[in-house]
Amino acid sequence: MTNPLLDDFKNSSGIPPFEDIKTIHYKPAFLKAIKDHKNEIESIVNNNDKPNFFNTINSLENAGSLLSKVSRVFFNLLSADSSESLQNIANEITPLLSKHRDSISLNQRLFQRIKKVYESNEDLNEEQKRLVQITYDSFRLNGSDLKKTERSSLKKINQKLSSLTLKFGQNTLKETNEFSLIIEKQSDLKGLPKDLIAQAKIQAEKENLKNAWLFKATRENLYPFLTFSKNRILREKIYKGYVNKGKNSNSNNNEQILIEISSLREEKAKLLGFESHTELALQNTMAENKKNVLELLDNVWEPATNRAQEEIDEIQNLIQKEGNNFKLKPWDWWYYSEKVRKSKFDYSEEDMRPYLSLENIQKAAFTTAERLFDIKFKAMKKFPKYHEEIKAYKVLDNNNKIVGIFLTDYFARPSKQGGAWMTSYQDQSKNKGIKHPIVINVCNFPKPTKDKPTLLSFEQAITLFHEFGHGLHGLLSNVTYPSLSGTSVPRDYVEFPSQMMENWIRSPKVLKEFALHYKTGKKIPQDLLKKYENCQKFNQGFATTEYLAASYLDLAWHSNNRKIIDINKFEKKLFKSLKKPNEIDSRYGSTYFNHIFSGGYSSSYYSYMWSEVLDSSAFEVFEKKGLFHKSSGKKLKELVYSSGNSKNLMDQFIKFNGKKPDPKRLLQKRGLA
Repeated sequence: MTNPLLDDFKNSSGIPPFEDIKTIHYKPAFLKAIKDHKNEIESIVNNNDKPNFFNTINSLENAGSLLSKVSRVFFNLLSADSSESLQNIANEITPLLSKHRDSISLNQRLFQRIKKVYESNEDLNEEQKRLVQITYDSFRLNGSDLKKTERSSLKKINQKLSSLTLKFGQNTLKETNEFSLIIEKQSDLKGLPKDLIAQAKIQAEKENLKNAWLFKATRENLYPFLTFSKNRILREKIYKGYVNKGKNSNSNNNEQILIEISSLREEKAKLLGFESHTELALQNTMAENKKNVLELLDNVWEPATNRAQEEIDEIQNLIQKEGNNFKLKPWDWWYYSEKVRKSKFDYSEEDMRPYLSLENIQKAAFTTAERLFDIKFKAMKKFPKYHEEIKAYKVLDNNNKIVGIFLTDYFARPSKQGGAWMTSYQDQSKNKGIKHPIVINVCNFPKPTKDKPTLLSFEQAITLFHEFGHGLHGLLSNVTYPSLSGTSVPRDYVEFPSQMMENWIRSPKVLKEFALHYKTGKKIPQDLLKKYENCQKFNQGFATTEYLAASYLDLAWHSNNRKIIDINKFEKKLFKSLKKPNEIDSRYGSTYFNHIFSGGYSSSYYSYMWSEVLDSSAFEVFEKKGLFHKSSGKKLKELVYSSGNSKNLMDQFIKFNGKKPDPKRLLQKRGLA
C-alpha cells in the first residue's frame, strides 16, 4: 500500500495531500515514523566521537522529522475535523507516543551526551548556545536526572496522563454536540438577531427538525443568545447547558478524569523535586514562579472586583427599575449589561455587526500586516484541503519570495472543537535546508447564509486578529533551528504577539478604513464610531473578574497538596476565599476547562494577562509614533515576530520597547487604574 504520509509532500506549496490521506494510513505511518525516530536516536547515542553541538544537539534537532510531519497532520485534523475513527486511532496511538517520548527524554546515554555539550566550552553562536540550554533544561525537567525506579514511575504517569487529557477533550466536544436547545414557538425567539435565528434554522434542518430552531452550547450560539433573548428561562437553560458540560451523569463526565489528571500531575512534580505542578510548569517562563504570578493577579483582582461591584449595582438597579424583583444571576449578565450600555452610550454591538463582515476584517488583518511588516498575501486557487471551507494564501516578501503559507478554517461545524487556535503543518527552519512555515488559523465563526455574508461581533473580530497574530508569529519566524522557531516560546510570552495584533482592530483609525457596510459598502458612520470609542472600557469589571477567576482556578488545581473529592465544593471554597461576586462565574468551569486539562495551558492560563502587560506597554510605541510607523514595524518584526525563542525574550522586549513592561498600562487599558 502506498502511504502518502510517508512520502514527501511534493506539491509546490508543501501542504499535506489531504485528499489522498485515508484513515487507514495513519497507524502504519505512526509506527514507521516512531521506528525511524528510534533509529535516529540510537545513531546519536552510539556515536563514539566526543559529544559536541553538531553530533549531538544538531543531530537531535534533525531527528524525528517524519514523526513530526505525521503527528501534525493527524492531531490538527483531530481538533479541526474530528470523527469517531480518528478518535479511536488517537486513543490507540497516544499511549504509544507518550511511551516513545519517554524513551527519548529518559534515555540516560543521550542525556549524558547533552550534559557534556552543556558543560563544554565549545565555541557556539548565540542561537546555538540558547538551543543547548533549552535542550538541557527540557531533558532535566522531563526526568533525565531521576533514578531508574523513579524513571519507571514517571513513564507510567506520562502514559496515563496522555490518555486522560485526550479523553477530557473528547468528552467536552461530545457534551457540546449533545446539548440542544430546541425552540418551536416563534414568540420564544423575541429579541434575537435575525442572523442568529437563520443559523438556528439551518442547524435544526441539519438534524431533521421541522418547524423548529436549534441552538447549541457553543460560545458562538451562547453569547448572542444571552445578550439578546428576552426569555429569561431560555437564557438560563442554554447557559446551564454550557457551564454543566463535563459534569452530567453520562459517559462524557469529566469529573473523575480531571481529579486524576490533577493528582497525577502533582505526583509527577514531586517525583521531579517540585512542591507542585505549578512550580514545575513555571520553570523557564517569564513569570519564573507562582509568587510572581499571584502578585500580578492579586494586583488586578481588587480593582477588577471593585469595578465589577459597581456594574452589578447598576444592573440590579435596572432590573428593579423595570419592575422585576429577581436577583441578578450569571445568565442575566449579557442581556442586562447590553441594556446598560445602550442606555449609557446609545451603542449596541449589533449596530456594529453589519460593518464587520468576515471579508472586511480579514482584509483589515492582511493590510495591517502588509503595512507593518512589508509582506503581502496572495490567494491560492488550487491547493490540497481537508474541508471545502479551507482557504490558502501565499505570503510573499517585497521581493516576491515566499515567506510561508497561511491557511484559514473559519466556520463552525460539529466535527470541530470549540474556540479558536493557530497551529502549523510545518515550522520555519534553516537547519536542514530552508523550510517555509505552513500555518493555519482555526475559528468557529457562523457560516454565511443565502442572504448575508458572515457578520462578526466585535469580539469575533478581535478573535480573528488574535489568532492572526499567532499566525504571524509562525509565518515571520527567521531562525535556524525548529525547536526555537515561531511560537516555540514560553506560554506566558506566546500570547504577546497575538494580543499585540488586537490593538489594531480596536483602533478607530483601522475601523474607519475597513468597517464597511456589507450591503452598501459605506464606511462606518462617524457617530457610531464615536459611540464605540466612548464605551471601550465598559464592562471591564466583569470581563477581568471572570478571566482572573479562571486563572486562580487553574493555579488552585495545580498547587494543591491534598486529593480533591468534590469539585463543586472545591470551586465554591476557592471563590469564597477570593470574595468573587456570585453574579459572575469563572470564564471556565473545571469540567470543561480545555485550556488546562487538554490544551497545554495547565498553570499557565494567567499568561493572557501577563502577555497583556507586555502588549499594552509595547503598543505605546505606535500610539506615540503612528499606527503604521515604518521603522517601529520593522523593529517589531525583527525583535518579536521573527526571532522565535532564539534570544532572551525580555532582552528582545526591552530592545523594542526601550524599557521594561509596565503593569500600570494594563490597568489603564482596561479602565481599572
